[in-house]
Amino acid sequence: MLKLPSTLILQFDNLLLSKKSFSDNDRAIYKKWLRFYWDFCHKYQHDAFHSSSLPLFLQKLQSKNQSVQQQNQANHSVSLFFKMHAANEQLQAIDKNNSKSSQQKADYSGETSNPNQYHNNLSSIDKSSIRQSYSNLPKSNFSAVNHSPEDTGTSWVFVFDQLVNEIKIRHYSPKTLKAYRGYIRQFQTFTKSKDYHKLLQQDVIDFLTFLAVEKQVSASSQNLAFNSLLFLFKQVLKKEFGEIKGVVRAKRKPYIPVVLSRQEIDLIFDHLDDPVDLIAKLLYGCGLRLFECLKLRVQDFNFDAGVVTIHDGKGKKDRTVPIPQSIVPDLQKQLLKVVAVHEADLKTKYSGTFLPDQLDRKYKNAAKEFIWQWFFPAKSLTLISETKEKRRYHIHETVVSKAIKRAVNDARITKRATAHTLRHSFASHLLQANYDIRTIQELLGHSDVRTTMIYTHTVQSRTLKQTKSPLDFDRE
Repeated sequence: MLKLPSTLILQFDNLLLSKKSFSDNDRAIYKKWLRFYWDFCHKYQHDAFHSSSLPLFLQKLQSKNQSVQQQNQANHSVSLFFKMHAANEQLQAIDKNNSKSSQQKADYSGETSNPNQYHNNLSSIDKSSIRQSYSNLPKSNFSAVNHSPEDTGTSWVFVFDQLVNEIKIRHYSPKTLKAYRGYIRQFQTFTKSKDYHKLLQQDVIDFLTFLAVEKQVSASSQNLAFNSLLFLFKQVLKKEFGEIKGVVRAKRKPYIPVVLSRQEIDLIFDHLDDPVDLIAKLLYGCGLRLFECLKLRVQDFNFDAGVVTIHDGKGKKDRTVPIPQSIVPDLQKQLLKVVAVHEADLKTKYSGTFLPDQLDRKYKNAAKEFIWQWFFPAKSLTLISETKEKRRYHIHETVVSKAIKRAVNDARITKRATAHTLRHSFASHLLQANYDIRTIQELLGHSDVRTTMIYTHTVQSRTLKQTKSPLDFDRE
């Protein structure tokens, strides 16, 4: 964390000491918030002495899930800093005028004035050293469109609150909200918190150009930023987006997924521990996405019919896939573990599992029913700070991702494999076994068969017209 200049923190400490109602703990907290604010301005290249940086700082705290009380403390601390700075500026202006007047009198009378005679405790701060510590920060060569001062520094709290509402109305995933909010926050910083009522297409063009030229983001990131701003204009601000001209929409290069051989997949399984090994087998054996597998509940498994139902997959689509018969005994053992965990939870102050779409309000006891429990529950309960309830979540996706990454490294596999690679391998191996492309599309849950067609590039053609290398031609 960037340290405050010693002269500045000394002056701020003296200001807090003058507040009779402030305890030692209050002064420590307020100095902490000022240090966070100073570091924030350094990190994101904002002017720490300009009031437009405060709303950006408060929005950053809000995104970090800081409480309202903490945000108010930070707001009060930085506001005191601004008042202190303004008073210092005013006193130095008076000092400058008095120095000029004294110098004029000295020149007229032939006397030499003392330049330090008007310097008191407040004006003795070396402001130039403070300004220099900020001016030395690295600046970007690309700058946004010049905005008038009255248009900048606007609070965007309404924008982000409305963004959450619009995302939830459409039942978009939390990952979509996180991605959109991230790029809109970058756009806000780029425009210096311009009044969102006065945002123009030119602001969007400059921001997308900034991402492509200065930040050198990938094509997918640039297109995601474009979609985020499109959603901002049309759904949040209710403004016509129009046709964007003057900026090039990046085209994604053709992507061929990484596919593992069956021997490599078995090596990964051998280096995984329970229950991640069973999760990995479901990812490969059923072609599931990681979050689809972790969100499985007890009621989703139909062992009699030999199918597992995927609810609320990508695009909020449901589908069924066959259960691999070779892992049915392992799945039933896992089910017994869920029974034991559930019975232990019921004996404690357990409020139930997490249910989708507020079903626990409609069905009061559903959260504690066994059929709604996660098939891969987390090891510990989660405390809900607002309600003080203890609920159980499923295994976090990072636990599985990291475990599979370690297994790939330990198995000395020379491919860049992740948890999603197992899904790619599922589709490629079915295609290699001459399964119909439409069948594979249904199993994967793709809306368009063209998405599934990408796996045709991962297997070799077995037709009579398959391409041969000239090295393999018979010599005549």
